[in-house]
Formats: sequence, structure tokens, C-alpha cells
Amino acid sequence: MLEGRIMPIDHAIILHHFDESPFSEKIRLIFGLKQIAWTSVRISRIMPRPDLMPLTGGYRRTPVMQIGADVYCDTQCIMRELERRFPAPTLFPDGGEGLAWASAMWTDRSFFQNTVNLIFGSLADKVPQSFIEDREKLRGAKFDVAAMTATIPQMRDQYRAHVGWIETQLAGGGQWLCGAAPSLVDINAYMNIWYVRSSLPVADQLLAEFPKVRAWEERVRAIGHGARTEMSTAEALRIGQAATPQTSEANDPRDPNGRKVGDLVDVRPDDYGRIAVRGRIVALSGQGIAIRRHDDVAGDIVVHFPRAGFLVTPAP
Repeated sequence: MLEGRIMPIDHAIILHHFDESPFSEKIRLIFGLKQIAWTSVRISRIMPRPDLMPLTGGYRRTPVMQIGADVYCDTQCIMRELERRFPAPTLFPDGGEGLAWASAMWTDRSFFQNTVNLIFGSLADKVPQSFIEDREKLRGAKFDVAAMTATIPQMRDQYRAHVGWIETQLAGGGQWLCGAAPSLVDINAYMNIWYVRSSLPVADQLLAEFPKVRAWEERVRAIGHGARTEMSTAEALRIGQAATPQTSEANDPRDPNGRKVGDLVDVRPDDYGRIAVRGRIVALSGQGIAIRRHDDVAGDIVVHFPRAGFLVTPAP
């Protein structure tokens, strides 16, 4: 049985997620790849999330990783922190780190949006009204299942094109997309294959013409999820309340907008779920920003975000 690398409770890796979340599946696979022992906190697929919001300051996309009183938002940010804390085995066994990070802009945006439209258009009247209303609030736009259903022929075309790129990359006979071992590119690319496989009975039909992708899919699935234990949302909140943030202050001397430690800023995604989290900068770099905020329930929390795909603006 996989034991994983176990942390003291105030340094434990806690993932707030739900099992059906495709973005959470990416992080669960990294736990498996790096053989990390982690704690699962299952959250609702829809709001409210009363024990999580005090930790994130209102950020509500899934997943969120918590280590004591440090909270990491967005898979980019979570992956970067896991690679820093657990460098072996690396997510970049054959190099290509820059392109591996950039691959998420393909898988998490255009490929993912195509996949969402295909899945929910196909499920149609099986989608609960409460889920539709929740996603409309998250997106700030209509979650139009009828329109998605109407575009299914086009979504199948586009999904086929995306999967075809993966098949082409595997055509050289390698087991993995970028070398002799699994990498971040495999984790990113797998997400939308997994999402369709776990959501639609027609997945076999959609993937039938891609034998290399199907074999690769099995290899990625076999990586597993590491050593998982369960914790309640209330327990995770108590850990955050009792802990002290561990992030050290760090300025970015090349910040193009002259931001610095101590500045009061709002941070929000630039695509959907554009809920601003306000705090004072603790650490800043070209790839990440961490802000300290005080919550009446959670206490002092440092919330971490990536820079790509997020907006940082001065708070009024």
C-alpha cells in the first residue's frame, strides 16, 4: 500500500475539492505521481461553502489547497507549490518547463470550454436547475444548456481536433507526451479526456479513432491519487484558525507596475468567477502573488494566486 510522505498536521496538504471536478483531478494525479499523503476535504459542487469562504476570502473556484494558514488558489499555483515542496519526482523530467506551464492555457481554457459545452449540452435536461443557477453566478453569464445542446455537432468536431493533437504527439511511439516519463503536459492534457470519460456514456465512441490516446489514458489513470484520507470542512477551518501563515515577505524588483510588499490590492480571475479577494501583498514574483488578509472567522490567512490568468489592481 502506498504510504506517501506524511506531514505534521499544521503542514498537512489539504485539498478542498469535489470528486467530479476535472481541475481537482489534475492535482490528485500529481499527488499520485509524487506519492504524497494528502487530506481530502470534500466541498459542495455549488455554493454555499461556509467553512471554505473564510479561508479564501471569497474565491470560489475548485480546487483550493490549504497548508495551515496558507491557502493556494488555482491549479497553476497549487502545482507550483507542490513542485517546490516535493521536487522529486519532478513534473518536468525531460525539461521543457516553460512550455509545460503554458500548456495549461490550452487545456484549461479553449479545450476545457469545448469539453464543458459538449458535456452539458449532451446531458441537457439532466442538469439540475440549482447547478445552472450556481454556474450563472460564477460565470456572470447565462449557463445556456439549450444553446450548448444546439452546438453539439460543432463541439464534437472541436473535441476531435483537440484529442487529435494528443494522438499526433504520441505517434512517435513514446509512452508519454514529452519524453520517457509522465510530466505536467500529460497531467494537463488528460484532464478533458478524464472529464468526458467520467461524464458521458459516449466517451468510447468519441475516442474510438484514437488508439494511442486510449492506451495513454490508461497509463495516466494508473498513476493513482497518492495516499488519501478524509477530513471535514469544519476541521480544515479549525486548522487554519490555529495556524500562522508561513509565507516570507518577498518583493519583485522587476514588477512592471511597481507593486511592493504592503500594498493593498484586489486579486481576481480574468475569465470567470471574477470575485475579488482583497489583502496586502506579502510576496510577489513574475509567476505568483500572495496577499495577507484577516477574516473574523478564520483569522490571519495568506492567500496565494498565480499571475497568468489573474488581475491585480490597487484596492480603493
